Amino acid sequence: MEPVALAGGFFAAAVRVATPLLLAATGETVTQRSGVMNLGLEGMMLAGALTATLGATGSGPWTGVGLAILAGILLAGVFALVTIGARADQVIAGTAITLGAVGLTGTIYRQAYGAGGAGLELPTLAPIPVPVLSTIPVLGPALFSQPAPTYIALLAVPVVWWLLFRTRIGLALRATGETAAVARAAGVPTRLVRTAATLVGGGFAGLAGATLVLAQVGTFAERMTAGRGYVAIAMVVLGRWHPVGVAVATLVFGAAMALQFLFQTLGLGVPYQLFLMLPYVLALLALAGVVGRVRAPGDLGKV
Repeated sequence: MEPVALAGGFFAAAVRVATPLLLAATGETVTQRSGVMNLGLEGMMLAGALTATLGATGSGPWTGVGLAILAGILLAGVFALVTIGARADQVIAGTAITLGAVGLTGTIYRQAYGAGGAGLELPTLAPIPVPVLSTIPVLGPALFSQPAPTYIALLAVPVVWWLLFRTRIGLALRATGETAAVARAAGVPTRLVRTAATLVGGGFAGLAGATLVLAQVGTFAERMTAGRGYVAIAMVVLGRWHPVGVAVATLVFGAAMALQFLFQTLGLGVPYQLFLMLPYVLALLALAGVVGRVRAPGDLGKV
């Protein structure tokens, strides 16, 4: 394979793998900026993946996408009701949401599809090449010949940046996350702000789950998110709670994932499990070097 084609395929795979993480991490950035730590992200992605499967089977992939977003918002609403409304511990509530989603999605999946599952006949979202731009060497296949969710993920980054740092809504949200008591004294409805931010994060997580099913693997399997929700939370920390930084972190992680696929195809005679570990080891090393040098929103995780 020619070097240009190889590089183009590698970067296209990196962006494709990073897309669900970027969607989930972008939504989680909004949520955490309001002071809410949503560890239920994994469960919301899994719920989005299953509802996308059900919707796509019955009425096509875009129905699946819409239902996945609604499923993410619904679970986020439950999480918000428990943590913001009832002031329960966010870590415990988020963990319960994820565990509940694992059990519920597995049960529904087996009831709907039986032991055989949905197979590989699930309708998926095809790549949409952008005229002219998709023919650019290397960058064209990576950025301009992807399924619709990738374009949504890339466009969401500047939109979320603008909302957070250039609008009064973003100012109120960031103030809530830094010092909720002061924000309340200034007239900011902090509970409403946090609820809205949590619902936004849930919607992004549902879309991330739909992307995993409808734009990547083409089927559903129990626990198929495989920790991606927790990785997305790590990407928020690596990106320093800034949308652009989060995007860079997720794309680097996606490149590491694509790199381990490349290594496996080279036949190096090394156990493939080592290659599977590579992106997660890199993420851990990056977190070890970053966590002590960044400051989270002041009221993050406080009820």
